[in-house]
Amino acid sequence: MEQIKSPSWSKTFEEVGNQVSFMSGFIRNIFRTGFEWNELVRQCYMIGYNSFKLVGITGFILGFVMTLQSIPTMKVFGAVSFVPGMVSVSVIREIGPVIIALLCAGKVASGIGAELGSMKVTEQIDAMEVSGANPVQYLVVTRIIACTLMVPLLSVMADGLAICGGYFGSNISGHVTAVLYFNKAFHALAFGDLLPSVIKSVFFGFAIGFVGCYKGYNSNGGTESVGVAANSAVVSASLWIIVLDAVAVQLTSIFVYN
Repeated sequence: MEQIKSPSWSKTFEEVGNQVSFMSGFIRNIFRTGFEWNELVRQCYMIGYNSFKLVGITGFILGFVMTLQSIPTMKVFGAVSFVPGMVSVSVIREIGPVIIALLCAGKVASGIGAELGSMKVTEQIDAMEVSGANPVQYLVVTRIIACTLMVPLLSVMADGLAICGGYFGSNISGHVTAVLYFNKAFHALAFGDLLPSVIKSVFFGFAIGFVGCYKGYNSNGGTESVGVAANSAVVSASLWIIVLDAVAVQLTSIFVYN
């Protein structure tokens, strides 16, 4: 007699149910007494400060390369003066938040997934529950909130460095004064460009923290599951960033740019 296999969609619904249950546990523990403020500050330092160099270098090179790639094309149309504004708008509206979020997904989500996964496998989380501690509040809530706070700040910092990188790129093939370049770069921007960028970066940060914590906290199957949790956290977080960005672009085009 053949064994009846459960359909794949049932596993999908089960996974969705587990994520909803994990989300509800996160929300409940935000408002419980005894919040771990010291751990939140430590996680903000670990996520924000330790990602500063990578994000800063990436942002600077992003603006630098975009400028160098744009100048030859804009020269054909006699529109080199529009390069600073084009670079600043492109970076702040779309490229900066998405690239920085994907970098954080690779660095932060994998780190959280591996850390919590190793704690789960070595039964440290079970030991916390037995001792009367609240592992969800201490391990999950602090990391998700720290990601939600730090990713937008890293994104804004990278945007500023990208504009500075564009200035240096403009001076490779010619000479542009700093006053003229930054006047053109900021003149092309509006409040409607910065606000949606920051808001969607908040959702990117939340997705990175949530996916990393969920994959690590629910890892099972021995030490090999730690690597699986880290890899799955990166893939899932990157996918969520792309999906959230597509939704944000549609909403922004409807409510801001129309």
